[in-house]
Amino acid sequence: MSVRRVVPIAMRLSWLVLIALATGEFVTDLPGPGWATTLLPALVVLALMVATMSLQARAAAPRGEPGPPVEVAPPVTGRWKALNSPADKVPSHGTHAYGQTYAIDIVAEPETAEGETPGRPGAGPATRPAADPATRPQADPAPRPEAGPVTRPAFRLFWPVVRRNRAFPAFGAPLLAVADATVVVASDGQRDHLSRNSLPALAYLMLAEAPVRSIVGAHRIIGNHVILDLGGGTYAVYAHLRRGSLRVRAGDRVRAGQGIGRVGNSGNTTEPHLHFHLMDGPDPDAARGVPFTWRGVGVPANGETFTVVEPEERGGQSTEEQAEKQAGRPAEQQAGRPVVGRAAGS
Repeated sequence: MSVRRVVPIAMRLSWLVLIALATGEFVTDLPGPGWATTLLPALVVLALMVATMSLQARAAAPRGEPGPPVEVAPPVTGRWKALNSPADKVPSHGTHAYGQTYAIDIVAEPETAEGETPGRPGAGPATRPAADPATRPQADPAPRPEAGPVTRPAFRLFWPVVRRNRAFPAFGAPLLAVADATVVVASDGQRDHLSRNSLPALAYLMLAEAPVRSIVGAHRIIGNHVILDLGGGTYAVYAHLRRGSLRVRAGDRVRAGQGIGRVGNSGNTTEPHLHFHLMDGPDPDAARGVPFTWRGVGVPANGETFTVVEPEERGGQSTEEQAEKQAGRPAEQQAGRPVVGRAAGS
């Protein structure tokens, strides 16, 4: 078993021991002074946890200079804003854990200017075309989301403490395969919790909810998720998906632009959004991050908005036309090979 696999397990065991020591202090009456029966062992465990965290960071960090970014299609359509982008810093989320060295978060920012249709991403016109027609979505027989909120709710100091997911334009937005690929993980079933976009809710997330999720494992951090094998040792992660929205299962073959699920608010999140990253293995606990670039978009910086158009805006077939075409093709013809394109530079 590699160090990258052992370290997360050691971290979870350390947390459990620490919790057991704290609980034992209140429910048992061990002989001897408290500093010897509880405090000293707890300090030892804490020291081991710090050492383990340092080892985890080094084990998950990239080796040597990063390779050129892997070019893939955007996983969404519509207008979005980037947060925690690797264009600004690496690791983008402050950690190499879970293979997220070059991860990015994106939230929906529907257009409200004249000539634009407000609503959920993918439900109205967009303005910035993607560079390659190959990025257009394939058949997506699922119904499009209904028009949703025009603006994304702002972070509040105290009230409202939480919001329902329907208040966020990203919730329910369709997600697309970024390349021809094989589904290796399709994890569903975790609920979409209320938002954590207020000071009290954020404090709860950081001080109580997130540590518990870390103890349970990576799947509770990334929530409902899909992992695609793009070929060439590259895997794409879509995290925090909406419960019940997954349209693929492990072992399925998907084509670039095919619908695989919808944006949700499961896992360690403050609001509905897509967390996306590439990594070099199928297990987030053991993988290292891989740089990416979205075809026609690049890597948007923090706070930058970008738009990926619907296929009909690029002169391609509409999703309805594609669905009819796909429905008439044999299953073996609908499957494609994984394709990974590499950019000419970093």
